[in-house]
Amino acid sequence: MKTIIRIVLLMFTGLVFSFCKQEPQIWEKKSLEQLAGDYIASNPDHFSEFDKLIEATDMKSALNVRGPYTVFAPNNEAMLAFYKLKNVNSLAELSGSFKDTLIRNHIVAFEIQTDDMGLGALIETNAIGDYLVSEFEGSDIIISKYAKIIKRNIKTANGYIHVVDKVLDPVTEDIYSVISADPSYKIFAEGLRLTGIKDTLQLISFPYGKTIARTRFTILAVADTIYNRYGIYNVNDLIKWCGANPDSLTFINNQFYRYMEYHCLNGSYYLSDFNTGLYSVLSKDNNLMFTVDTDYKINLDNKTKKYTGFIIPASNTPAKNGALHAINDILPVTEPEPATVIFETTDFFDLKQGDYYGKYYQRFFDGENTFAKIKWDGDYLLYYYNQGNPNINRDCVSMNGWWSISITFPKIMKGKYSVSIFQPNWNDITNLVAYVDGVGTPYVYKGAYGGAGGSAGLQKIADVEFTTTAEHTITLRNIVNGMLFWDYVRFDPVK
Repeated sequence: MKTIIRIVLLMFTGLVFSFCKQEPQIWEKKSLEQLAGDYIASNPDHFSEFDKLIEATDMKSALNVRGPYTVFAPNNEAMLAFYKLKNVNSLAELSGSFKDTLIRNHIVAFEIQTDDMGLGALIETNAIGDYLVSEFEGSDIIISKYAKIIKRNIKTANGYIHVVDKVLDPVTEDIYSVISADPSYKIFAEGLRLTGIKDTLQLISFPYGKTIARTRFTILAVADTIYNRYGIYNVNDLIKWCGANPDSLTFINNQFYRYMEYHCLNGSYYLSDFNTGLYSVLSKDNNLMFTVDTDYKINLDNKTKKYTGFIIPASNTPAKNGALHAINDILPVTEPEPATVIFETTDFFDLKQGDYYGKYYQRFFDGENTFAKIKWDGDYLLYYYNQGNPNINRDCVSMNGWWSISITFPKIMKGKYSVSIFQPNWNDITNLVAYVDGVGTPYVYKGAYGGAGGSAGLQKIADVEFTTTAEHTITLRNIVNGMLFWDYVRFDPVK
């Protein structure tokens, strides 16, 4: 029952999920494959209930636009089982707002085949901004820890459909509530409560300008059974083990606070997101060292080869604002040796809140007040995004003409470093000089446009010795009129 239809051309994917009632503009479908919405509607024996959900939420037109989309489609048996789980007899008994959230929980505005799924989470969030967890049971792929993909990679004209045997119930609880509801983590959860860290972990979103910003955390939780190995049977025992003053547990310099915070990372990291490198705790005053090779290793001792690992089946637990992992040891607080650190110029909270982020170019003209950590002097700053970009995450910051730009990067461990910056090998990149914390360096970064055989790429701009763990500001200023496409700064430790 393949059909040839005409569908939307001039709508951005992000606008699709706003549920606007405007009539779509038309574009010519060149593929003989059905669109996702039509495929589901034309297979009522399998998807009649899911199709009712699509119709009830006005998502048919959304799923029949250009896309690309990945749809996790529960079959009729899964939908009927879900009604029983929710104590209703039919879809009609669910509230309208819940149905809207439910349908969007099954849609990712990105083309994802099963070969792209690993142990962790999908590479893009779904239409409600959540990451769907993926893992394996033998050769089976499990989504959200309970829904098995029973038919894979159904190709449509605007993406892929994967049939699942259970409905993906939207995650609603914050990460502290997920931890405290699990009886395995009574001591750990009590520690988060006593230190006040729980208040941060319960924050899911907050007003930011004209938008609502999301929070993201990663928790490395220690089960009571692991504490018991060390003779720790309640939270007071853990406070004594840390050598902390029980009267000042909410102070950041308290040893117990430091211990609990050491298990809480900024950002959501599922196992598929971890790479070898340093990851900062909430206050960014300390880091954990992750080594990813034959295992996921936390604070690997290169002499003894000992490390803290993950309990895989109990990890990758999703919360509305983060990821929960179970670790297999107590994980004491240590200060890791300096290691190579890379900071992206576009990885700043305020910059990432705009609709442009990860989608298209955007110009900014106020070099003093637009961003907290990025300042500039010049005609404008450009957020540069291009799918064919060789940069990390396909984006960078760009300037043209005569300019200077200063970026204050997150805290880095004290030590000696060689500092480099990366720009792609493009012909319009020019020569520049650099300053670290206001002090000029003897290096000239050479771009092709600046002449003298420059070729851009990764080039050293400074040698530094930091005596404290702190933020540092790097300033770049061109000495030949031309362009900047600054992707990241790299700190390599020098022994």
